[in-house]
Amino acid sequence: MQLQAIPFPSSRLDGSAARARAMVLGALTLLFLVAQTMVAQAKPESLAPLAEKISPAVVNITTTTMVERPTAPQGIVPEGSPFEDLFRDFRDRNGPEGRKPRKSSALGSGFVISEDGYVVTNNHVIDGADEITIEFFSGEEMPAKLVGTDPKTDIALLKVESDTPLPFVSFGNSDQARVGDWVLAMGNPLGQGFSASVGIVSARNRALSGTYDDYIQTDAAINRGNSGGPLFNMDGDVIGVNTAILSPNGGSIGIGFSMASNVVTKVVDQLREFGETRRGWLGVRIQDVTDDVAEAIGLDKPEGALITDVPEGPAQEAGLKSGDVILAFDGVDVKDTRELVREVGSATVGKTVRVTVFRDGKTQEFKVTLGRREEAESVPVAMQGEEGGSDEQLDVLGLSLRPLTSQMREEMSLPDDSTGLVVLSVDEASQAFDKGLRAGDVITEAGQQKVETLDGLEERITEAKDAGRKSILLLVRRAGEPRFVALSLEDDE
Repeated sequence: MQLQAIPFPSSRLDGSAARARAMVLGALTLLFLVAQTMVAQAKPESLAPLAEKISPAVVNITTTTMVERPTAPQGIVPEGSPFEDLFRDFRDRNGPEGRKPRKSSALGSGFVISEDGYVVTNNHVIDGADEITIEFFSGEEMPAKLVGTDPKTDIALLKVESDTPLPFVSFGNSDQARVGDWVLAMGNPLGQGFSASVGIVSARNRALSGTYDDYIQTDAAINRGNSGGPLFNMDGDVIGVNTAILSPNGGSIGIGFSMASNVVTKVVDQLREFGETRRGWLGVRIQDVTDDVAEAIGLDKPEGALITDVPEGPAQEAGLKSGDVILAFDGVDVKDTRELVREVGSATVGKTVRVTVFRDGKTQEFKVTLGRREEAESVPVAMQGEEGGSDEQLDVLGLSLRPLTSQMREEMSLPDDSTGLVVLSVDEASQAFDKGLRAGDVITEAGQQKVETLDGLEERITEAKDAGRKSILLLVRRAGEPRFVALSLEDDE
C-alpha cells in the first residue's frame, strides 16, 4: 500500500493553507526568541556586575588585643633536682621582661550600612578588642569605634569617621528568601582579602544555640574570617550576616549559617539609637506543647507556648496564669516557644499588646504592657496554701508521694510557704520515670489546679477520668524550676 497526499479541492484553499503555515511558523519563531531571552535573564552569564556593585561596601576588620603572658610556674622542679639550674635559667630568661603583654590580632569581615560610616559585623569578631581597624576595598584603612554589641544574636555595630560619604549596602527582607534562591557571600576568608563565593539558600529558620536564632543556611563557601560579612541576594540586598559554619575540620563543607537580616535590622536600629538592645519582656516561663499535654488540657492540636510559671511582672499584672497556653501574641499566631520568644523580643518596650490564651477549654484575650527584658529580675512565685500535716504516702502513676512538711522544706531548701506533694521514689518501669520525674521533685498542680494533699491529687485524677481524659497534666518543680508533664491515666488502672 502506498501513501498518497490528499489534494486540496481548490487552488484558493492551497493559498489559505500556505498563509496559515506561515503564521504558525512565525508565531513559533517568536516564542522561541522570547524563551531564549527569558533563559538568558534567569541565568546570567556572570555575577561580576553584582560583585562590582557591592564590593566597595564590604570591609575587612582587624582587631588588636593586648594579652598578658602567663607568669612562670613555680615549684615544678623540686629543690635539689639536677634540673634545678636549667629551670632557673629558663625562668630568668622569661622573667618580668619576657612576661610583658603582647599584641594579639584577629581578622573578620563586615559591611557598611550608611554613608556616614556605620559598619555591621559579628560580636565575636571584635569581642575584647582594644583596637579595631577597618580596611576598605580601595585599600584605605580607618580606625573604628564600638557603638554597641548584642551577644545574643552575635551582632556588633561599629562607626568610622570619614570626610566623604562612604559606599554602603542596604538590608533586604530575609523573609522573602526561599530555599533554592541564589546568594552571594563576601568577606575575608582565612585572611586572604576580599573574596566572593556563590551558593543557594539551603534552609530557613535554623536555630543553633541562641534564644533569638533565625539563621539562613547556605552552601556558599564560608570560612574563618568570613564572620561578620554579608550574604547578598541577587538584587544586591543583605539578607544575612555570615556567622557560623558546621564543619568537622574547621573549613567549609557547604553548611554555613547567616543571621537573618530581619533579626539583624532590629538589633542594629537599637544599637544605633541607644548603644544597647531594649527587648520586650512578657514575664513568663514557658515550654512547648506536646501531644500528650494537648490531650490532657483539651487542646485540639499541640501548638502554642505553655506557661509553667508567672513571676512578678507584666504577665502577672495582666492576669495570665500558670497552665495557660499562649496561642497568639500581638496578632501573630504562636506555633511554639521559640516563635513566642522571638516575637516578644522584637516587640517595643512599653507597648500594650493583645495576648490570646487557651484556659479551661476556651480562649481568652488579655492586654499586656511589656517590660524590658534587660532590666527584668527573676522573682520566685510564692505558692500559697496551708501545710498538709499528714504523714500518709500515696503510690500512684508510678510515683510514691507525700505532702511537704516543714522538715522537708528545710532539707530541700524550699521557701517556708511552699506547698505540694514531694516525690519520694519513681518506679523505673513507669512512664513517669521515662519523662524525667525523680525523687525530690515537687508536684504543685494536677489538672491545672493546686494540690496540697494526697486526697486532692486523687480527686484531680478522678475528675480527669470522668471527663474522658487519657492523661493528667502535672506541674512539677525541681530546684525552683517548673515544667509541665502529662502522665497517662492508663498506668493507674
